[in-house]
Amino acid sequence: MESTDIKRKPGRPREEGLAVRRKEEILDAATACFAQLGYRLTDIQIIANQLDVAKGTIYHYFPSKEQLFLAAVDRGMRQLSAAVDGGLREITEPLDRIRCAIREYLRFFSEHPQIVVLFMHERTEFRDRKRLTYFEHQNRRMAAWQQLLANLISERRCREIPVERIVNVVNDVLYGTIFTNYFTGRTTSFERQAEDVLDIVFHGILTDEERARRAIPAP
Repeated sequence: MESTDIKRKPGRPREEGLAVRRKEEILDAATACFAQLGYRLTDIQIIANQLDVAKGTIYHYFPSKEQLFLAAVDRGMRQLSAAVDGGLREITEPLDRIRCAIREYLRFFSEHPQIVVLFMHERTEFRDRKRLTYFEHQNRRMAAWQQLLANLISERRCREIPVERIVNVVNDVLYGTIFTNYFTGRTTSFERQAEDVLDIVFHGILTDEERARRAIPAP
């Protein structure tokens, strides 16, 4: 008597990395849509149509529009960190690391202005969040930069200024720069902007003679 069991044919093997690539495709499309239309006007169906997939496919990876938006902002910050870290990989001289980090930061936002728009929408639409994604990521990286500055101070290569103060001022300058670039459509190259920031940060605006004449006390 023949067996009634039917052997199932093996299904198509799952392509390695398919889920990761699909997720990245969704985040790419979502970033563009959120930046162009804003959070409120972006519908998941619009993103699905752009990718030629079912709406449920997107919900499979991101259960809600809110989670998709925040994931897009988070990925933008992770990409920024990767860009800065990539530039620093071969650099050991501390001041050159600062120079490179500032340059790569401005390069990244010059090439990805849509991430700046997402920052604005996050601040507007998610006011109840304890900490915005940008500052959450930046705070995770502060300890390493504070230690670098502390070492420079101990080596008498930097003035004795609280490292938190230095970090806060530089961060505020850079953060303000990316928004000014976006709102004004400034066309100055990121290389020139980086050099301008570094010139002021490293050298200040007063001559040695003027600093001595004014006898500015240490903060």
